[in-house]
Amino acid sequence: MDTPTILHHLERHARTSGHRPALHDKLTGSWRTRTFAEYNQLTRTAARALLALGVGDGDVVTILGANRPEWVISALGAMRVGGVSAGIYTTCSADEIGYILAHSDAPVIVVENNDQLGRVMEAWAGAPELRHVVMMEGADPVDDERVLSWDEFLAKADDVEDDLDDRLAALKPDQVADFIYTSGTTGPPKAVMLTHDNLEWTARTIGSQVKLGADETALSYLPLSHIAEQTSSMLMPLVFGYEVWFCHDGLQLAQYLPEVRPTTFFGVPRVWERFEAGIKSQLSQAAGAKAKIAEWGQGVALKYHTAMNAGEEPGGALKAQYGLADKLLLSKIHGAIGLDRCRILVSGAAPIPAATLEFFASVGLPVLELYGQSEDSGPTSTNLPGANRFGTVGRALEGVDVKIAEDGEILVRGRNVFVGYYKNEDATAETLVDGWLHSGDLGAFDDDGFLSIIGRKKDIIITSGGKNVAPQNIEESLSSIDIVGSAVVIGEQQRFLVALLTLEPEAAGRFAEEHGLAVDGLHDAAEVRAHIEKAINADVNPLLARVEHVRNFVVLPNEFTTESGELTPTFKIKRNVVNEKYADEINALYEAGQVL
Repeated sequence: MDTPTILHHLERHARTSGHRPALHDKLTGSWRTRTFAEYNQLTRTAARALLALGVGDGDVVTILGANRPEWVISALGAMRVGGVSAGIYTTCSADEIGYILAHSDAPVIVVENNDQLGRVMEAWAGAPELRHVVMMEGADPVDDERVLSWDEFLAKADDVEDDLDDRLAALKPDQVADFIYTSGTTGPPKAVMLTHDNLEWTARTIGSQVKLGADETALSYLPLSHIAEQTSSMLMPLVFGYEVWFCHDGLQLAQYLPEVRPTTFFGVPRVWERFEAGIKSQLSQAAGAKAKIAEWGQGVALKYHTAMNAGEEPGGALKAQYGLADKLLLSKIHGAIGLDRCRILVSGAAPIPAATLEFFASVGLPVLELYGQSEDSGPTSTNLPGANRFGTVGRALEGVDVKIAEDGEILVRGRNVFVGYYKNEDATAETLVDGWLHSGDLGAFDDDGFLSIIGRKKDIIITSGGKNVAPQNIEESLSSIDIVGSAVVIGEQQRFLVALLTLEPEAAGRFAEEHGLAVDGLHDAAEVRAHIEKAINADVNPLLARVEHVRNFVVLPNEFTTESGELTPTFKIKRNVVNEKYADEINALYEAGQVL
């Protein structure tokens, strides 16, 4: 075929540099490596095994598991036989798993462990097309002929003589290869259909723009059901031929990073904010001369990277100062968290406060924010080295058309745009109009073509006075307050806005220690209330229009989490859940009236 798929890239690397390391995992206790030749062969074996199980053109193979080689091997195996890969978040309930199995008509699901198998078994009755469960390596044996161990699954390939080359040659660019199930902030998830061309073109384009090469190292730790992690852990490494190290438990990220020392790293805002809190905690312990060196070094780094982000060459004096700052401060920070080799750092999937990006620049780690969605294979626009403007999501991806509709909605057209939602023609027709993806996001370009996100159309708050307010920028400003973790602004059909806030654990712990307070019950402490109130009056409300001012707030006793239901698996706020779950707190704020 004229246009290669990611599978063609894998075959190429196996043929030309098959000895090079491709995949690393620590599932057996110590690091284990597979070369590109072994990686390619495993996907071919998985493909033949799937054929033995009756999987063929258009059939969906669902995958439920953490970040590990079997995930990508299963996905690529499905694509090799003309099938479709569909990830399921490990946090999904049995009902949610059942919905995806039934909706996708999947005949096979690949499952990581027996806990997840239990949820599949509970959902099986509602998924009539499901015939086989394949357990990933290391799972406990199951006495059920429908359930295969990983070795039993791979052994099925021996029954199939198909050499797969004809199937690879027959793959079409516009053939669906991947379902990305949306995280379902409102209603059941939709299956975004991405083609082979969507996947390959987007990975090649974004990787080329940040100048990736075969010597990169990536760490896979975010859910592989999300297009961003698939791009980071599977697609770009296959296009450019670099190695991936799997962290099968995202909670162990801090332990894995110093071991892997990646050269490229993708994080969602919650990850960057946790890093920020940890680094600030360490910096706060410096005293005397060390504190002065830290303050000076951060100031130098911010000046240096401000020039670099604008595409300017720092002057000789600033370069010399930066070299000294790096020796005394910055390199120690980078080494402590495992980012000392990292040259491409990216944030995406949700908005990140500009103040957080400025902080990372001040410690010598310039982060590039990009914007996109599953429906355009991940990226719409991105900041780049030498063209990185905090508070924006960069310029349109090379080869992609982006424009703003009359109502402010961001519209996207290009080879990255999906072909529709599976089994949902109405939603497809609403979202894809004359080749343009209607993103649902509101945005604006500046004079230099940098895009800023104003908010989601569906999240717009209409006050009782008829004013339209986009909550996103207000929430970003509130989240920039040092001890605040998350913020949700409320105000639909109300006279004024209020906010629900959570505390950032590490920063809150430091605050408690500094003020002689107990961590338990800290959210109710008068000192916390006064600190946040002062920050809102000084640093938030003065930057906003009067109708956008936050007039009251409450600090909740708990963080928002996926487990407690306020966040999607990709850490987006489920506003309907928050409104319902905290209705009493919201009503109490409005009964108390305006206090700010």
